[in-house]
Amino acid sequence: MTTQTFHDHLGPGDDVAGGAQAGALAGVRILDLSRVLAGPYCTQILADHGAEVVKVEPPQGDETRTLGPPFIGDVAAYYQGLNRNKFGVALDLSTPQGRDVALRLMEGADVVIENFLPGTMEKWGLGYESVLAARFPRLVYCRITGFGSTGPLAGLPGYDAVLQAFCGLMSVNGHADHGATRLGIPIVDLATGLSAVSGVLLALLERQRSGKGQAVECALFDVALSLLHPHAANWLVSGRTPALSGNAHPNISPYDKFAGRDGELFLGILNDAQFARFCKVIGCTALLEDPRFMGNASRVENRDALRAAIEPALQDWDTGVACEALMRAGVPAARVNAVPDVLQHPHADAREMRVEMDGYRGVGIPVKLGRTPGRVRRPPPAFGADTRTVLTQAGFTETQIQTLIDLGIAPARLRTRR
Repeated sequence: MTTQTFHDHLGPGDDVAGGAQAGALAGVRILDLSRVLAGPYCTQILADHGAEVVKVEPPQGDETRTLGPPFIGDVAAYYQGLNRNKFGVALDLSTPQGRDVALRLMEGADVVIENFLPGTMEKWGLGYESVLAARFPRLVYCRITGFGSTGPLAGLPGYDAVLQAFCGLMSVNGHADHGATRLGIPIVDLATGLSAVSGVLLALLERQRSGKGQAVECALFDVALSLLHPHAANWLVSGRTPALSGNAHPNISPYDKFAGRDGELFLGILNDAQFARFCKVIGCTALLEDPRFMGNASRVENRDALRAAIEPALQDWDTGVACEALMRAGVPAARVNAVPDVLQHPHADAREMRVEMDGYRGVGIPVKLGRTPGRVRRPPPAFGADTRTVLTQAGFTETQIQTLIDLGIAPARLRTRR
């Protein structure tokens, strides 16, 4: 990229939808070399808030294009959920010519994000410390890895579920009768993406003071360990190995799933005042005089007896009625909903957490800014959809662009994986 932006024809108060206030990150240019989940999730968040993100895919495309069903045409919903608001470029970085193009694109970039195996960028002559830091001193370079670039496991590949297993998350999730269980969402990848957002923004903020970029490293291993609260904190103090606890909380009770008359509900009772209000709503005020349940520590110690006391009362209630009565009384409680239940709930619409445009349907933007809100401006790009536009903006001639396409360095069509 040159100093031009893809929207250099727009005024400072506009975005591509026209007439709306530009996002908080308007003018920040990001070259996204990442694939699959953590990196694309990070850059989608930044793009939602106005950053200009160029997504560079290899000739075979981002692997998530094939992770289905379900598909929209020939593209998996998985890919669609991670790549909106981006410009799509296809580029073969394994070739010298492809790497030369990448260097041209970095000329106007504020941030580069990649998640190759450690050493790959160095092998290609694109290492941050060896090449890019000196050539682009203001560049923020975000590296996402499985186990980091240092330590005995450095360089090993890492996927979400593998890190859930290795880092102990599975060991505290599930029931004793079923054993350790993977969390139902890719929590490590998602949290690593969020951590990368924080790292990039921290580095950009510091650059305003120093004028210098820096490397940002986010390892799935590090993030997974940071997610172990309160189990890590408990072990560091007590020395007792955390065990499977099902839906229950190791430090709080009642904080668990219970059966109602027509379904299941979850109670999140953190303190004595909430417990008192809970007992009054469900008609179990005698429990307030029972010494076994006076104070959270006693309730944790006697959690099985507490469950036996309150579950029969809850089974007299419809779950929806019980949850509404408890929430109105200031007691956190929720029906255990399925995904369609919550995505179709009126509150999801009120919070703009379900969005649609040009055939794209996705989850909304969770961070709501007052003056400069994020927006969904573009659907996820088709493979190589913006290659010509982006390369033109970077100063390539039409003849040069066509040559890159013809040689397969900037392919117009997906190359079959082998």
